[in-house]
Amino acid sequence: MELQGGPSAISLTPIIDKVCMASPSKQPHTLIAGGAGFIGSHLCDRFLRDGHRVTCIDNLLTGRLENVDHHLGNPDFTFLHQDISTSADLGSDYDYILNFACPASPIDYLKFPFETLDVGSYGMKNLLDIAQKSGATILQASTSEVYGDPLVHPQKESYWGHVNPIGPRRVYDESKRFAEALMAAYHRELGVKTRIVRIFNTYGPRMRLDDGRVLPTFMKQALSGEAISIFGDGSQTRSFCYVDDLVEGIVRLLHSDEADPVNIGNPDEITIGQFAEEIVALTNSGNTISYHPLPEDDPKVRQPDIIKARRVLGWSPRMNRQEGLKATLGYFEEEVSKLGIQMAKPSAEHRPLGRMGNRGAIQRRRHQSEAFRHRAWKKIKITDPRT
Repeated sequence: MELQGGPSAISLTPIIDKVCMASPSKQPHTLIAGGAGFIGSHLCDRFLRDGHRVTCIDNLLTGRLENVDHHLGNPDFTFLHQDISTSADLGSDYDYILNFACPASPIDYLKFPFETLDVGSYGMKNLLDIAQKSGATILQASTSEVYGDPLVHPQKESYWGHVNPIGPRRVYDESKRFAEALMAAYHRELGVKTRIVRIFNTYGPRMRLDDGRVLPTFMKQALSGEAISIFGDGSQTRSFCYVDDLVEGIVRLLHSDEADPVNIGNPDEITIGQFAEEIVALTNSGNTISYHPLPEDDPKVRQPDIIKARRVLGWSPRMNRQEGLKATLGYFEEEVSKLGIQMAKPSAEHRPLGRMGNRGAIQRRRHQSEAFRHRAWKKIKITDPRT
């Protein structure tokens, strides 16, 4: 047995003996690019559980082998340590291809701008060529970031977006938008069976503590006794979907006949300020909150319109945010402890909304935050989610 990937596999030598390459069978064969990442690894779990042979390819730029090492003794699982942007010869016997290979957090795609652009162009085309040769259905993990800083709220699939194509965040946005264009071209011109999922904020186990996204950052700070960092005044909104719900939506889309983009996310919207208070309450930490300048082009609002997902896929999220955060807390506690960080002891003065003054003051800040958000929305078009 060997780990595929040539010289790039040298650093993975200690785990080579654990790898078992898949043997030919009539099972569905699924290629998951970026399969060692946060979402990709959960998809590996799901498709193996559903009886597929799974080939996971990842260059481990931001993915982690530990996310999939529990499958390395499974004869139905193959790990390829390769880069889809430079590897065109990945076989052609696949039934399904899912592309989740891309740095997905601001810290990562700002650190790796060229790799981010390459994977949305060269990498996407390589996978589409494989899909064309094999007759596979291919799904592209797109993102709510294609909507940019939206002027329509909530965001539905027919909205073309409000994007600064040369801003610092746009290597990610434009990479994803170009990948969607490639998918559409291969579908229209070559008849490739394509699926596009636009993913909104997702959370759950296997997120990296250092990836810069809001939940890992808040969890690490809360559990370490640090001040919770909010960028801006906390009035910007996000909508958080638990990873198991996302995976279910992706599987349903893959097996549907829908070639146009579909939003998958939880429409339960919350301000970042309120979210910080929830994390403080969940961790019983009593942290203070510090405020910092809002990054350039950071979206002010983010909420998916999921009417299409409900209609076409029969899908809607099942896990509410409170239960999802409880299910994720233990994972983050383990991750913090791995770093040797002394976790903060619960504050004796802790209150459900955090040690930020009395409840009345917090409620006033919340109402002020809401008022700010609604004043901002007067300048944009608000759509009715029922239409």
